Amino acid sequence: MLTEAIFFDTLRQGLWIATITSVPILTAALVAGVGVGLFQALTSIQEMTLTFVPKLMAIVAVFWLSMSFMTETLVDFFQNHIIPIITGA
Repeated sequence: MLTEAIFFDTLRQGLWIATITSVPILTAALVAGVGVGLFQALTSIQEMTLTFVPKLMAIVAVFWLSMSFMTETLVDFFQNHIIPIITGA
């Protein structure tokens, strides 16, 4: 039976998994944004579209590199926490 404590514990774990899996991509976007912003400040180039391409490339590269980690984390969470709750085991 799904009690209130089990529901909130599962919700807390799900939010933690979402945070853990999003940290690499958000970190890459932050680093790329700060790097491009610093470059723009040093060179006085104020092109708004200049920040988009490096951020996108960094996000895609980090996503490609961390895809296995994200997949393993999500599969482990579903197999060990969500599916037993659904099946009642």
